[in-house]
Amino acid sequence: MAAEVSLFGIRHHGPGSARRLVEALDALQPGTVLIEGPADASHLLPMLADPAMATPVALLTYAEDDPANASFLPFAEYSPEYQAARWAVAHGAALRFIDLPAADRLGERGGGIEEDAATTAEDDPIGRDPIGMLATAAGYADGESWWTDVIEENPASTPVFAAVADAMTALRSEVGPLSPREAAREAHMRIEIARAAKQSDGPVAVVCGAWHVPALAAKTSLSADREVLKARPRTKMKATWAPWTAPRLARSSGYGAGVVAPGWCAHLWDTRHVGDRDTIWLARIARVMRERGHFVSTASVIEAQRLGHALAAMRDRPHPGFEELREAAIACLCNGERAIWDDIAAELLIGSTVGVIPAGTPLAPLLEDLQRQQKATRLKPEALERPLTLDLRSDSGLARSTLLHRLSALDVPWGRLADAGRSRGTFRENWMLAWEPEFAVRLVENLVHGATIADAAGARLGEAMRAETDLGALAALVRSAMIADLPHATEAGIALLERRAALTSDCQALLAALPPMADVLRYGEARSGTVEHLAGLMPRIVVQAALALPYAARNLDADAAGTMRGAILAAEGAIQLAQLAPDIVATWHDALRKLSDDDQATRLVAGAAARLLYEAEPLTADEAAALLARMLSPGTPVAEAAGFFEGFLEGAGQRLIHDTALREAVDAWFTGLEEESFVANLPLFRRVFAALDRNERRRLMDAALGRSGTHARGYRLLPGAAAIWPAHEARVLALMTGAPQ
Repeated sequence: MAAEVSLFGIRHHGPGSARRLVEALDALQPGTVLIEGPADASHLLPMLADPAMATPVALLTYAEDDPANASFLPFAEYSPEYQAARWAVAHGAALRFIDLPAADRLGERGGGIEEDAATTAEDDPIGRDPIGMLATAAGYADGESWWTDVIEENPASTPVFAAVADAMTALRSEVGPLSPREAAREAHMRIEIARAAKQSDGPVAVVCGAWHVPALAAKTSLSADREVLKARPRTKMKATWAPWTAPRLARSSGYGAGVVAPGWCAHLWDTRHVGDRDTIWLARIARVMRERGHFVSTASVIEAQRLGHALAAMRDRPHPGFEELREAAIACLCNGERAIWDDIAAELLIGSTVGVIPAGTPLAPLLEDLQRQQKATRLKPEALERPLTLDLRSDSGLARSTLLHRLSALDVPWGRLADAGRSRGTFRENWMLAWEPEFAVRLVENLVHGATIADAAGARLGEAMRAETDLGALAALVRSAMIADLPHATEAGIALLERRAALTSDCQALLAALPPMADVLRYGEARSGTVEHLAGLMPRIVVQAALALPYAARNLDADAAGTMRGAILAAEGAIQLAQLAPDIVATWHDALRKLSDDDQATRLVAGAAARLLYEAEPLTADEAAALLARMLSPGTPVAEAAGFFEGFLEGAGQRLIHDTALREAVDAWFTGLEEESFVANLPLFRRVFAALDRNERRRLMDAALGRSGTHARGYRLLPGAAAIWPAHEARVLALMTGAPQ
């Protein structure tokens, strides 16, 4: 005689469903537990009970000959299927999946990663989240609040799962025919349930999406179900567990069976045995706000709790739900400002939890792909460091470099780039290789981005590009995508760069984008890839930065001035490296000239601009000397003169050795300073001359004293030097030679 079959219609990733399901299993004590999921991955189900397994995790199934054709089936701790699997292992019940085999589902798809919703009729909102539809009809923002209020905590409710079955029967009567895939899924599940009922020694518990309950309870002939499954495509598959993340459980990530707020669902599960869970939630909100620097008093938390209960009573709800506590928090803790709530909402409602899988998990596709590429490129992983020099002009060298760069994009630094060279069109890379065991774990973690190294690296960089708001950092990511030979990510990044550059007027952001863009153009000679758009974009950004520069350099404080000077120097190097058209370079130099002549410009930045003009020769030696003399003249405030002096000469003090006019202008300023001003600026002077080595200091001393000999070992000021030279001149000589004063 067939065993009794009980159908438990649940909401995927629903803590309310999970709690009631565990209670129902405890009462039924089934001998067999059947779960909606790929039947050919049943051997992996017991691993969910492994103490080393930490949610969220996902069952990954992929085609053996095409790892990019893959599907993820995520589980959270509050997922009913996860709790059912743990219950079955703990109670010794038979446990298996009953849905269409992954070999069947992968065989009907042309490729690409799918986060398997495991619930739905395609493009059907009712089938995708039937409980959510019931909640919306009842005026709730999410299905869990409705489930908790109406079913789980309603003492007058009918038995929960019977009520769910009745509701799903009514909903299914409102939709049209099922898609072929959904019909096949339900036919396969009915066949598996019938087989289990014949084989089981005890009751059979079936855990499935609530949407499927009416179909699985229907009386259908075995031959009719087999006819539905006839001639469906199949492919060889492999399966494993992969770490998942809380954000990828959210519906906002594109996951069809996701929940609105994974953090809220985790809170409901963690506090399922606690009566005062609204207070715990509000206390958590207060803690996060305090960590973000917001002032939140205990009295405000108490008022928020009272308001939440009042709102629930006004809405005729048995207790405060997600909406009531959110509105109470905004009113009482955020002072009515929605922007403050938005600042903390992601951390509270989404979270950043990453799952952990046991060490004995079957090999993941990224590791298999790495092994294939290691064999193809003849790169053997070794624990000890070893150098590797690559010639990018050879196919083997380029293939090795591409693999190492892609792994770096996945935060797997098997190779660390020592020196790629700085000249345009470099064809050589020097790496230091060392394999570490945790790299394998990082590859498994990156399965959320793709099943091959190329796909995962491209997806991860693309995700980082979309999230990046800084133009310079975005340009650096584009450079990483290009040197890793990821054309789709490169093209998407260039498009983002072009769009965001057109919308920004931030001079410093524009300047910061130039160095990595110049590197991309340089690598274009050694690597395949389309950089035509970038070659046209960089000159436009240079012109934009040139137009904004004179205004961006005005009235800056010390920190901002130092940052701006560094950005200008780096941009100049990038412009020279990229070898832009003469008219673009001339536009840039015109901006530097305007900056150096602008009385409102911060002197440190103006000095740096003048030095760049002098080095690039738009500014002649005589003009540079005249400008420096004017900026260091007695009528100029000492602070402004010191700033210009630092900007012009820091890192370029050796020019004073050869340029008499510059040296005389500096000498005149030094000797004209009051003693108090000289001492106050002494750290600055030492910093400028610190870049000179011993020989350069000796040569500078020779030039200052009008000597041509170079045989002296060095200079030391004698105690009577002050009697020979005026005090300032003695200090200047000591400063140049590094002698004690």
